[in-house]
Amino acid sequence: KLGDVFPMPGPAGKVMLMPEEDPTTDYIMVATGTGIAPYRGFIRRLFAEDTPAARAYKGQAWLFLGVANSDALLYDDEFQEAAKKGLRIDYALSREQENKNGGKMYIQDKVEEYADEVFSKLENGAHIYFCGLKGMMPGIQDMLKGVAAEKGLEYDEWIKALKKKGQWHVEVY
Repeated sequence: KLGDVFPMPGPAGKVMLMPEEDPTTDYIMVATGTGIAPYRGFIRRLFAEDTPAARAYKGQAWLFLGVANSDALLYDDEFQEAAKKGLRIDYALSREQENKNGGKMYIQDKVEEYADEVFSKLENGAHIYFCGLKGMMPGIQDMLKGVAAEKGLEYDEWIKALKKKGQWHVEVY
């Protein structure tokens, strides 16, 4: 009944937390479909709410979102408002866009378009987050492995270093 208190279990852990120790940290958020949910919270915290984190933030928040088509862009109105305040957005619309090879534009293809910038940001301490269907990760990892090889990096060591520094965050289902 109204006023009763009850336990509400849910996911627990620290995978999808924003580090707030350094307000110049860049956040690269990669999502497919409903994987956008935690980033909505990040973006609201940084661009819509009056919080100490928002007032102090000087980094770049960059959202990559992959969906089938533009009518599946969840929270787009909110993200467009945040973009006016500094959010960077790149959409991968698999049924509306083509990748560089003429195939469907998937999330890994969109991130690859900006691979040099993404790798540079990661080298400079950016945090990268992945959230969505677990099926997106093999394509992402294959793309990152290929880019790492082009850059003369050993992929497994590169990922291991990102994880050790707490810059690599994955929450897939």
